Amino acid sequence: MLSFGKNTKIYVSNEMSGLSVLLFPFAVIFRIATGIRNHLYSVGHKKSFQFEVPVVNVGNLNIGGSGKTPTIEYLIRLLKKEYAIATLSRGYGRRTSGLRFATPNDNAATLGDEPYQFYRNFNTEVKVVVGEDRAFAIPNILHEYPSTSLILLDDAYQHRRVNPHLNILLTDFEKPFYKDFLLPMGRLREGRKGVKRADIIIVTKCTELIDKEVQNGMKKEIERYAGTKPVFFSFIRYGSPQPFQRTNVPITPHVVLLSGIAKPQPLEDFVSTNFVLVKHFRFKDHYLYTLKDIVQLRNFINNQAEKPSILTTEKDMVRLLDPKFSELLLDLNCFFLPIEMDFVENGVEFDRLVRYTIEKAAVKSNPEDE
Repeated sequence: MLSFGKNTKIYVSNEMSGLSVLLFPFAVIFRIATGIRNHLYSVGHKKSFQFEVPVVNVGNLNIGGSGKTPTIEYLIRLLKKEYAIATLSRGYGRRTSGLRFATPNDNAATLGDEPYQFYRNFNTEVKVVVGEDRAFAIPNILHEYPSTSLILLDDAYQHRRVNPHLNILLTDFEKPFYKDFLLPMGRLREGRKGVKRADIIIVTKCTELIDKEVQNGMKKEIERYAGTKPVFFSFIRYGSPQPFQRTNVPITPHVVLLSGIAKPQPLEDFVSTNFVLVKHFRFKDHYLYTLKDIVQLRNFINNQAEKPSILTTEKDMVRLLDPKFSELLLDLNCFFLPIEMDFVENGVEFDRLVRYTIEKAAVKSNPEDE
């Protein structure tokens, strides 16, 4: 660990590559900049807003996928019968900007793939909104949908202008924040001590049978930075493949996998275990597919002796629903693999903590209900 003044510390290790060493000065600058920004919010020099309606944030310290979308969907399923929910996302990768309320005319290009996934899965049960400035968006949500009683923020951990009633921090089992480094050396968007702002920490993408000793070891590492915060361990449960182009044809044993996600290896491992994986077309996270990509995919499939099905993620599926791809995919067997987050253990305790915090915030905002 190197220290640059009282509040600026950069962690280094023997695992750093030569490139990381070259990037180290830039990480120092990034640490100073993010540290100053967080300090200004902490002392009140920069204004944070806490709204009367309960707000729950799901975020992380790093860039890239940590399982925010399945976590938001878990919370929706948990709470939708008790609250009128609105989800608020930045709408990463969309071709629009500013505040936007989801309607039947929207798609992945106008909302972003993950918000559009929320809309497709829960459009009659939740309101889906995208907007870069969450502090501006929330009053507009309450004006547009006055019955809203709970807002779920997607990926707003660094959006300090909103002070949520419950801050849920996710960290990936394979690359937990305490083994990562600041940008551009690593993937952290702020220093490791940012975990202190979390109320609950979830280690995501674990194996379902993660060893108890491993859990305890990770909890100790997390406590070094977060103190005694509740820590839970979750895993991804895959569902049965669902058709999204032709609905009357079953999936074949042979599949071509198509993915544009941050960490595709676990998906590939699952598919390889349950199907004959002919080829995996990998693209970067939130990739916007082109006609050339789909033509290449189509040509590959048509050149196979035994014509395989296309299998993709739900996030990729909503991008493939773009009308410009309809004709190219029309005669192909296209399926997506739904996923859900579940807890290794103590899921009931997580649910209880979430409900208690939301109920407490709601009562505080409406003391006449006590």
